[in-house]
Order: sequence, then C-alpha cells, then structure tokens
Amino acid sequence: MTKPTLLVLAAGMGSRYGGLKQIDPVGPNGETIIDYSIYDAQRAGFGKVVFVIRRDIEALFKEIIGARFEKKIPVEYVFQELDKVPSGFSVPPARKKPWGTGQAILMAADVIHEPFAAINADDFYGANSFRVLAEQLQSSNTDCAMVGFILRNTLSEHGSVARGICRLNTEKFLESVTEITGIEKDGGGAKYTDSTGILHRLGGGEIVSMNIWGFTPTLFGHLRAQFAEFLKRHGAEEKSEFYIPAAVNELVATKRERVKVLRTPDPWFGVTYREDRPAVIAGIRKLIARGDCPETLWT
Repeated sequence: MTKPTLLVLAAGMGSRYGGLKQIDPVGPNGETIIDYSIYDAQRAGFGKVVFVIRRDIEALFKEIIGARFEKKIPVEYVFQELDKVPSGFSVPPARKKPWGTGQAILMAADVIHEPFAAINADDFYGANSFRVLAEQLQSSNTDCAMVGFILRNTLSEHGSVARGICRLNTEKFLESVTEITGIEKDGGGAKYTDSTGILHRLGGGEIVSMNIWGFTPTLFGHLRAQFAEFLKRHGAEEKSEFYIPAAVNELVATKRERVKVLRTPDPWFGVTYREDRPAVIAGIRKLIARGDCPETLWT
C-alpha cells in the first residue's frame, strides 16, 4: 500500500505574529508545532514530508526545522516564489508577496505522485486529524477530504482571524467553503464586518476549514488551469491571493471533485499572533497531562 505524503505549507513569515513563527518552540523539550504535526502524521502512516518554503528562509529553515526530520522520514523541499507563474504572465512591479496557498500547493507537483495531505506549518491539528485523513488517503476512495473544526474552538483572544466557513450536504460532503476575514470572538460566538461595512454574527458552532486537506495528484492539473485563470482576472492586483479553499470550491461546484468532510474530537491550536503562543503551550501541556500526547516526541 502506498503511503501518503504530508505537504507542509511553511513559506509565510507570519507578519501579524512578528517573526518566523514556524521555528518557535511550544513543547516541553523545545518542540515546534511542526514537530507535533510530523510526529502525528508519521504515526498515522504518512511516508514522506515535503516542505513548501521560500528561498530567503531556506538556510535557516533547513538548519532549525528540516534537519530534525531528515533522519526520521524522507524529506524534500520546494519553493514558493513570486515569479513562479505560468508562461505568458508577469508579476506586477508593486507586488511583494507570493500568490497564496493554491500556488504553494502547486509548487509540489513535481515531487508528489501519491495521495497527500496539505497542512499549515503553524497549526496544531491533533493526532486523530492525521489518523482519519491517512485512512481516507490509503483507502480505495479517490474523493478529496478535509478535516473540519468547530469555529469557536479556532478563534484568537488577541485579534481577528480568517476562516473558511463550510456548508455540508446530508452525506457530509462539502458543498462550499467561504473564506471570511476579520472574524473576532463575540461571547460564545463570533462576528465580522463585510466589505460593505455590514456587521454579521456567527453562532460559533459552524464547521470551518483550517487548511488540513487530503488530495490525489489529479489536483495539480486542476490547480494549473485555475491559477492561470486567476492571473487573467486578478494578476494585476497588488494583494490578490489564489486560496486553496476557492480552488476547491470551484471543483465542487463544477462536480469535478467531491470533498468528504472528516470530523475529529481533537483540539486545534494556532499562533496567528505572538500573544497566542502561551495558550498553545498550555494546550499541549494539557494533552500531555491527559495522556493524549507523549512528553518526549523524538527519542
């Protein structure tokens, strides 16, 4: 049976966080969030890790992050760069950032030839998330997959966040995911203001995408075509981004792919802001005390 690959999206510098948050320790022995993700993924049956990084952080990332895993699991690196666009397109002079998570995943097309999961480097998803995703990817089912979390469990106490709000059908397949920015805590729920200035309230129990996806390599062909179309429409915009939820939305709407929404009881932790880090550290310590997570990952 072919083992799935774990694709880790680690190209972001974390502008709101104030540094390269992927390398900050959060575990009792200096573990980073990436340590926990790769440890849990390897135990679940993943056989290779591919990191998406930027050229300007390559040396630092390999020294502090990559080197810890290269003797434990096969590791490869690919690079998300601003000028990696299809032939016939150019980069606006004022643009500084790459093109978003859709482009980041597309950068791995030459090194991934098996079912794979794509995750954020700075999100703690929990062991069960990787287990259910590995089971889906190693089955004979060729549907895509997404692990869904409860909105209220993914909000920050220290500022607004962007979340993909999901709508499911009765069979628990994804009907749509809507990327909403500026979501803030509001009692037991949440709120955000749309681009027209209208305030919207959310109950807090909505299923959200935290960018933990399961795909087959057929996704890369879809992304190539969608990225080219995105650049035709938005390539001249300084801050436009080709988000993977938007790409998945189109595939679902046109019935080219189905996305099974998997559920997990595991908590989610993330470090959108530097002030979030103590809560992540405390959450991991709680999992260790409960016996859900080992105190020492790598021996």
